[in-house]
This record gives sequence, C-alpha cells and structure tokens, in this order.
Amino acid sequence: MPSSVMPTPRRSDDPRSPAAVSTVGLRKSYGDKTVLDGIDLRIPAGSVFALLGPNGAGKTTAVKILSTLVTADGGQAQVAGHDVATSPDGVRAAVGVTGQFSAVDGLITGEENMLLMADLHHLPKHEGRRVTAELLERFDLTEAAKKPASTYSGGMKRRLDIAMTLVGKPRIIFLDEPTTGLDPRSRHNMWQIIRELVSDGVTVFLTTQYLEEADELADRIAVLHEGRIAAEGTADELKRLIPGGHIRLRFTDPDAYQSAASALREATRDDEALALQIPSDGSQRELRSLLDWLDSAGVEADELTMHSPDLDDVFFALTGGNDRTDKKGEAVR
Repeated sequence: MPSSVMPTPRRSDDPRSPAAVSTVGLRKSYGDKTVLDGIDLRIPAGSVFALLGPNGAGKTTAVKILSTLVTADGGQAQVAGHDVATSPDGVRAAVGVTGQFSAVDGLITGEENMLLMADLHHLPKHEGRRVTAELLERFDLTEAAKKPASTYSGGMKRRLDIAMTLVGKPRIIFLDEPTTGLDPRSRHNMWQIIRELVSDGVTVFLTTQYLEEADELADRIAVLHEGRIAAEGTADELKRLIPGGHIRLRFTDPDAYQSAASALREATRDDEALALQIPSDGSQRELRSLLDWLDSAGVEADELTMHSPDLDDVFFALTGGNDRTDKKGEAVR
C-alpha cells in the first residue's frame, strides 16, 4: 500500500494563508490633516494582528474604514473577501467591532443588552435566548445578567461588549484599544478572551497603545506613525531592527576573563565586574557560534545572559517619541 503524505499544517500567520484583511495604499484625511497616508496591510485569517501607535496616530480611523463606518479617500481594502467600498454589506456581515468606549446600554440589564443584539441580527427568539445564555456563561456574566449594566465594573462591561459582538458569529473582530482604562487583572482576563477567540478560528485586528499587549498577543505587529506604517513584522523581527542587543559573559576566574577579552576584541570590557558585553542580533546562530568558541577555547564563563531591545525601544526609535512606557505596559501618551 503506498504511504500517504500528510500535508504540512499551515500556520495562521503563514503568508500563503488566505487574507482576512488586506489594504493597498489606503488614505484618509480630515481637512488638511492626513491621518492615513497610503498604508498597505495583509492579515492572514485566524491570526492576531496588532496596529500599534500613540494617540492620534490613525489607528481608530483604520478600524472605521475597514468596518465600513468611514469612507476612505483613496486606496483599496478588502475584508473577508469583500471590498469595503463596493460590498459594505458583505463586510458588515462578517465582522464585529468593539471600541475603547463601550457600546453597552447601562440602563438595561446585561441579558437585555444581549437579547437586543440578537434582535438586531434577526435571530429567532429561542435562538437569541440560547446564544445569549451561552455567551453570558462563557464570559462569566451569568450571575450579573439580571443586573443593570450601569452597575458593572469596567472589565465586566468590556466582556459584555465583546459578548454582544459575538452574537452575530463574526469571522473577523476589530478590537479598538479594548483594554484602555482596565486594571491589570481585567487586562490579563481580556488577553485570555482574545486568545480563546483566535483558538476558535476568529481573526483579531487589535489596535493598542500598550506595548506589552502587542508583544503578548500579536502574531504580527505594525507600527503606525504619521499616517504611514513605519515597520511591520513579528515582535522578534521588529526587535531585531534596533541596535543594542548583546550577550553578556561574566567570569569569576580572572585568567578566563583575560583570555576571553583578548580573543573577543569586539567585546566591551568591564574589568571590575569581570564581564564582557558582545554585540549580538539575538539569533540562535550567533549564540551557538559563541558557545562553540568558548568550548573549543576551553574558556568557561560563569554566567551568560542575552539582552535584546524590547518593543519600547522599537516604538520610540521608529516614532521619535520622548515619553517611554514602563515595563508593565503603561500606555504611551
């Protein structure tokens, strides 16, 4: 019997995967202010894409165009295979949008918000109640379902907002700064929700000004600056764009330190700490080469640590910003 060859699984961020969202030369201005100045994007289905930028960078405008809420001045955009200009109804049927400002009606209960959304999607009454109950349970809102949404915490409102978005079973969800204003625990809960959405096959287009959030969630990240995409890639690819990565070797044996310092002439010496700092792009190949040299030379380092630029460094190098974020992901202002 001939052996069958199993096809290699294709990652969701594989460039050969079908595009859930694509744009070419997308432009938008308000008066004499250019907000989007010809952006090109390609987002594979079933992935998380993060559009990173400070306030006023044009992130929300991009979401509004792609979800048909605003018309572009130029360029082309397709969402779920539909042209946003010529087939807006097809786009709307395939997407859900959750903004940084909740669409939840605080005057009615969480359950009533959900049922209202079910009615807007023209679901039969029994189907609407079934979907509502399932989503309220999924987002841990069953106990609060009969309470006015105005009594919900910020994190609960955001969860309800996303639950309402999922009533229509969208294939693509635009999350426009979904964790703005949330406390750290609620933010991490939201991250878990986003991961679960993607595991269900949903494509997530995330805009954020939290650098840690993009690093944590996104398969690919684009940095938007002055209406243009300043850089795009995986988090690791973006980090490698910025110089400053290095490997640090620390020794306790002064002779071993001197031997390594004499051979590794490109290293920066710290004679007091018996440490060497060697420029590195952070690649496995470069690390392996260094380890092989240490082994062949019989030089033993007591401590080896790798340091690479993070998204903070990338963001500020690309945008020229002055205010840095801290490592806990505080927002760029």
